[in-house]
Amino acid sequence: MTIYAAIRYQDPDKAITWLCSAFGFVEQAVSREPDGGFQHGELRLGESVVLVSGPGEPGWMGSKPMDPLASSITLYAAVDDPAAHHDRARAAGATIVQEPMRMDYGSTEYSARDPEGNLWSFGTYRP
Repeated sequence: MTIYAAIRYQDPDKAITWLCSAFGFVEQAVSREPDGGFQHGELRLGESVVLVSGPGEPGWMGSKPMDPLASSITLYAAVDDPAAHHDRARAAGATIVQEPMRMDYGSTEYSARDPEGNLWSFGTYRP
């Protein structure tokens, strides 16, 4: 079994551009509707893929107006150099929630919010 994070954005095109710039994702694939509207995106970070979509119809996959600040979910990605990753994210305008710090279990980690408020954590811990 493989798990992929799927995250919805009000403006998925803008989110993809920002996630690539700030967090180092690489655009793997983007599908569009015949009218050019955004349909589906896939971003790669190392060996992992995050699925990106826009807002959905009410009732589909919990698609009501998104409120990431009320979400109980954070996305975590293992990176080799959290300090350098943090600096890149800050320079791109990420809201830093937790500065890089050494955790009692040996990982160095930091947390940031993307422009739509989703919480992301990056560190050296690899489960």
